[in-house]
Amino acid sequence: MTRKPLRITVFNHKGGVGKTTLTINIAAALAEQGKKVLLVDSDSQCNLTSYLFSDDVVDDLLDTSGDPEGKTIWSAVKPVFDEVGKVKLVQPMQTSTPHVDLIPGDIRMSQFEESLGDSWTSCFKRKLGGFRAVTAISLLVEDKRDYAFVFYDAGPNIGPLNRVLLLDSDFFIVPVACDLFSTRALSTLGQALKRWIVDWETIRALAPDDTYLLPGVPHFMGHIPQRFKTYGQAMAKVPAGFLRGVEKRIHADVIAVLRELNPALARGTVSDLRLGQVQDLSTTAQKAQEQGVPLWRVKAEDGFVPNEQHKSAALAAFKHIAKAIIEKTAT
Repeated sequence: MTRKPLRITVFNHKGGVGKTTLTINIAAALAEQGKKVLLVDSDSQCNLTSYLFSDDVVDDLLDTSGDPEGKTIWSAVKPVFDEVGKVKLVQPMQTSTPHVDLIPGDIRMSQFEESLGDSWTSCFKRKLGGFRAVTAISLLVEDKRDYAFVFYDAGPNIGPLNRVLLLDSDFFIVPVACDLFSTRALSTLGQALKRWIVDWETIRALAPDDTYLLPGVPHFMGHIPQRFKTYGQAMAKVPAGFLRGVEKRIHADVIAVLRELNPALARGTVSDLRLGQVQDLSTTAQKAQEQGVPLWRVKAEDGFVPNEQHKSAALAAFKHIAKAIIEKTAT
């Protein structure tokens, strides 16, 4: 039976492909389709949190995250990190977008990530402490049953934290910036996922009875080509031929690799697995981040006049993506 809520990671270990902007706008579009969404800022850079809340709020969250009443993701996993207790089930914060809530990020997650390497090794040795650490974030969202979707905002790396996020996900989405470096990054993405899945199968077989485990079967939901980077830096306009080249790499380096392991992990053609496409929205994307709103809700301020054509294009693009996600998760 499909677990609820469905957990999705937006993942590409190449930086600057717009993961945070993409995640927030997908969540907002899903909310407009009547779905309640929980965002989990699992990246120690806290970009998702900084997008959605003002600097003073973020500073307060970080300053108090180690306190008993802390509200960040670090507040939740700290008892496990300190080996003094179970995961603290922090309550999500409401954002300015209705039906979209957030578990805030924390720079101290870099410490937790460092420890996850040893925890992973401990799982092979059947040590319960290792399993508690590896499954900590999963347990944090396990009780959030009133959400339709949980989105993990992953950092730009192939590290131990992203490993547990991907293995906890029902699906993952790959944002692709249409440039050479983004294309090259795909060559290691599929192999990393394959290695993680295979290793986790070994760990599952070794796990003591009644141990809470990650599902370990992340399905490739699809990819989203984009033409802007995080923080609104516009990318050069690219020909359709370059996009076809990117999708050939996705097929060879992600889809084919996962299908070799398990055909169910990547169903459909490359075209079927293109969830949508986001054009270069230049200043609109930058202003959306400054205002902490979805792209189509950017407002005029201080002499800035929104590009209504960009807003309409953004709304149409993300509405299309949201409907594709709902369709792909309906069965």
